Amino acid sequence: MSAGDSGELGTCNMDELRMLFLFEKLTDEQLRWLCREGRVEIVEPGWVFREGEAATCFYVLLEGSIVQTRRVGQDDVEITRTDQRGVYAGAFQAYLGDRVPQTYVNSTRATTRARFFVLDAVKFAALMQDWFPMAQHLLEGLFFGTRSIQQLVGQRERLLALGALSAGLTHELNNPAAAAARATSSLRERITGMRRKLGVIAAGEYDRSSLDALISLQQDAVERMATVPGLTPMEATDREERLGEWLASRSIGGSWNLAATFVQAGVDESFLERVRAGVGDPMFDGAVQWLYYTVETELLISEIQDSTTRISALVAAARQYSQMDRAPYQVVDVHELLNSTLVMLSAKLNDEITVVKDYDRTLPTVPVYAGELNQVWTNLIGNAISAMDGTGTLTVRTRRDHDYLLVEIGDTGPGVPEQIRSRIFEPFFTTKPFGEGTGLGLDIAWRIVVDKHRGDLRVESVPGDTRFQVRLPFGADAPVGSG
Repeated sequence: MSAGDSGELGTCNMDELRMLFLFEKLTDEQLRWLCREGRVEIVEPGWVFREGEAATCFYVLLEGSIVQTRRVGQDDVEITRTDQRGVYAGAFQAYLGDRVPQTYVNSTRATTRARFFVLDAVKFAALMQDWFPMAQHLLEGLFFGTRSIQQLVGQRERLLALGALSAGLTHELNNPAAAAARATSSLRERITGMRRKLGVIAAGEYDRSSLDALISLQQDAVERMATVPGLTPMEATDREERLGEWLASRSIGGSWNLAATFVQAGVDESFLERVRAGVGDPMFDGAVQWLYYTVETELLISEIQDSTTRISALVAAARQYSQMDRAPYQVVDVHELLNSTLVMLSAKLNDEITVVKDYDRTLPTVPVYAGELNQVWTNLIGNAISAMDGTGTLTVRTRRDHDYLLVEIGDTGPGVPEQIRSRIFEPFFTTKPFGEGTGLGLDIAWRIVVDKHRGDLRVESVPGDTRFQVRLPFGADAPVGSG
């Protein structure tokens, strides 16, 4: 309910209007029109109008004090508190007509008994059109031009982020794909060698019991590979040297190449002694070479399997990130979105950046626009990585905060200086060098979280500990549509 529906009427005084900065340049005829078409309302302490209501009136403060607030999540955040005469609020975009939603963009509350000059929105629009046609055209151009630039640069921001992600994903896919190709080529050579070695064994003097022993040891070697303990580079080198010397002392051809593969597979001197005991000394060299082909073949198959599994995981992460096969609005586990974004940004995470995932896995799912939230995680995590300049700790944390799911993106960079902290969510504001940032990353994140999901986005920062905090409501109410 606006003040215009219930306020006490006062007397409109031309001289009082002339003293206000908004009307001081108007003629007597124009002031008389204002008093004739408008009205003075006296309002008791309380709401004058509420955010989201139809914007029906333009208000100018004549006397008293007011507070203006904006809804963020479930909280009313104070924007302005003033008792300055002439301050205006309400339907000041009425001159734009139906090209923009004609609703109040914030809430205004009188904190004392107040007097307002009130003009209906339709009459305010007519005033602008008749009295200030050039000013109206300039304002329209400024409003829609700024909005158009914001949309274009926002699209550019998203395309830049997509390009960086695509390059990173290509790099990440190329490594396992190249490894699988190399392993496949080597596997073909090893299988050819195994066929030749099988012919040699078949033409040799192996008896049935020796062949049975060799086949049994071959199976043991394959099973042994599944339980090989992890070795440090120093431990692996020491074992390779010992095994290489052991093989060379027994006149085994290519002993040093064999040693590296055997150590990787967990085959040691005691195992090879079992091979020698099973087949005898005359056939020992051939048996070792046959075992080497078997072990290397299994290692190559494992490498191909690991590479293709990695490729599948990357493709799954890309699908999860893009949300191409899912509805725009859905109920999700936010951890899946965070993980897919981390995978997409993995090319930026070098060995000097430690990633800590501090997840509360008991958190329930939340209703969100998943694809757009991934844009938020991309912007926040990307900024955190950039802030650390190649070294530090990136922390991605989830928690419950009353009726909200809290996602916190933390970094150990130099922090956000206090003097610019209040401006970082403004469109086009950036601290990056010219050409390296559009200044819309955090603005886009703000609009997605606050305007679209009725959540909250804020930053806490000291040198060495910066945390961007996103709060998303658990409630069943759907986020605001993207109209």
